[in-house]
Amino acid sequence: MKRTTKEWFDSAESDLLLIKEIHLNRNLTHLSAFHSQQAIEKSFKAIIEEFDLGFIKTHSLETLYNSVREKIPFKFDSDLLIILDQLYIDSRYPGEMGLLPNGKPSIDETQIFFELAKEILEAARLACSKRS
Repeated sequence: MKRTTKEWFDSAESDLLLIKEIHLNRNLTHLSAFHSQQAIEKSFKAIIEEFDLGFIKTHSLETLYNSVREKIPFKFDSDLLIILDQLYIDSRYPGEMGLLPNGKPSIDETQIFFELAKEILEAARLACSKRS
């Protein structure tokens, strides 16, 4: 595995560790969702790096997934990526605070995002380790 690939995975793991600490705090659900988005983005970028798929300058999970879907044999509800993409920018600025149409993500929603991020990270690691 390339050094840069490992660095992407390490950074994604840090996001997951942070989520573990905050995901049950109702006041921080928008941040938990944001870090789920980040962990998934970094997992996809690790695959892009490992398989030399080019430089893709985007934070869109949907776009990144479309670039790596052939390399990561993992089935999941891709609509969750669209939801996380909606939260990504808004969670960074105070006005919207990472709101879904019904407000901040619920703890149940953040748990779904957290589980998805963990599963995608594991699937990405597996895909990259099979290449080595």
